[in-house]
Amino acid sequence: MGVRSDLDASFDFEIVDEFYDHYTMMIESMEVMIIDLSKPAMQKRSIDELFRVFHNIKSASGYLQIASMNKLASFVEDALDELRSSDNPITQETIDWLLNISDMFAAWQEDIKLDNELSKINFSLLKLPDLEQQTL
Repeated sequence: MGVRSDLDASFDFEIVDEFYDHYTMMIESMEVMIIDLSKPAMQKRSIDELFRVFHNIKSASGYLQIASMNKLASFVEDALDELRSSDNPITQETIDWLLNISDMFAAWQEDIKLDNELSKINFSLLKLPDLEQQTL
């Protein structure tokens, strides 16, 4: 029995369908927002949008008791909150890390769609990049 079967057994199917539909939309827009972080004029807006996406994923996965998704979304939300409060430019290391995070959430989308068990979190994702631009 996969994650979708578990969710359907525990929650009304309409709630699960609504979660999956919204999750899919967030995953599809995530990579564009991350890439936009490399454009100085788009950074603030993209960080705010990404923060909102991960906050929504954290909230929904918490409600649905999807622990690994909830923990990673919370971790990323905290990092984005730190970026939101900083005036430093976003580093390429941070953008690459967020793209890898996006890949993890996309893998989970596929796991839900195919009713597989959720893929394990790649532990390299749990190492925060340097969130501050280093100057020499």
